[in-house]
Amino acid sequence: MDYSEFLKDIEERDELKRYRFEIGPIRPPSEGGCCSLLIRITYNCPWSRCRFCYGTPYGGEKFRKRGVGEIIEDILSVKNIENVIKRLIIKLGSINRVGRIITPFFLYEKRFDELNDAEYKNIRSIINVYEWMYSGEKTVFLQDANSLVMNSKDLATVLRYIKKQFPQVERVTSYARSSTLSRKSLNDLIMLKKSGLDRLHVGLESGDDDVLKYVNKGVTAKEHIIGGVKAKEAKIELSEYIMPGLGGKKLSVQHAKNTARVISEINPDYVRSRPYTPNPLTPLYEEMVNGEFEILTPYGYLDETKILVKNLNFDGRLCFDHMMNFWRKKDGRPLFSRNYEGYNFPDEKDKVLALIDEGLSIDESIHEHKLEYLA
Repeated sequence: MDYSEFLKDIEERDELKRYRFEIGPIRPPSEGGCCSLLIRITYNCPWSRCRFCYGTPYGGEKFRKRGVGEIIEDILSVKNIENVIKRLIIKLGSINRVGRIITPFFLYEKRFDELNDAEYKNIRSIINVYEWMYSGEKTVFLQDANSLVMNSKDLATVLRYIKKQFPQVERVTSYARSSTLSRKSLNDLIMLKKSGLDRLHVGLESGDDDVLKYVNKGVTAKEHIIGGVKAKEAKIELSEYIMPGLGGKKLSVQHAKNTARVISEINPDYVRSRPYTPNPLTPLYEEMVNGEFEILTPYGYLDETKILVKNLNFDGRLCFDHMMNFWRKKDGRPLFSRNYEGYNFPDEKDKVLALIDEGLSIDESIHEHKLEYLA
């Protein structure tokens, strides 16, 4: 049966075209894919001065907070799209059949590359809701880079509204900066947790003050610890991101040791490895090209990671859940598991160290550290 023809003249087609909501450019892989509903709380990054990033994931666009009213309108658009899709499921008999007709041709009789901005935003919104529904409607991710800069009471209002509209949701998560977390009161964080905030993703990058200053992270090791510990005290699940290689060869050892020290003091639920990869649109890349910043070799990254792991004492999970963790086994498979749950510490600490030694025993060329940005 040609479902696009079947639905061309019924009311759901025109109704779906009325709804759209804001969707930002990035989200953590463990919250992304087709699993999470995306609700945009702010536009872009309020800092955008880290010398390894420079706001490039957000196109260097200006940061702006969104008002509670704007966000609630978006949530209502999600609800309306959800309701229309539910009606279509009843009409067509399954969610898989609905998926066949959520296309630019069904809605606009166009290809993706023929859509104007409003049409593209509309169908992107519909696809996000459909994929979230298909995945079980369990998770919501608040975009963009630092939702906690929003007034805590306003953010709590948004969180409660999400839970009211979608009581089936099991986890609501967001990015946050340590500098913001460190300034939030514990009572505010507890309020946000009670309102529905379950997990925070924080770009720690390094626990070494020399590295943090060098890359202009805008936070100190002490602030990392204060913010992280406070989130844990509020019972918010914490996922910290580290960046092996960020100190280059010069600061490699102290970067590893002090990052391990800070993580051990925070004791987050997850630590996620994102090895430094040069981005040509950033100042740190220019320094690398000029010879002022010396990037690590594949063995160098592993040596640094080994120092970190040896000094790491926490009760959480260490994850290599991204292709940036480029190391390989002899047969070409990834050296580390890329599972989002990673390795359980301290129980699997020796296992991770053994994998690092395995990587160091392989010819360095096997790792093929191809920097995409340098191609």
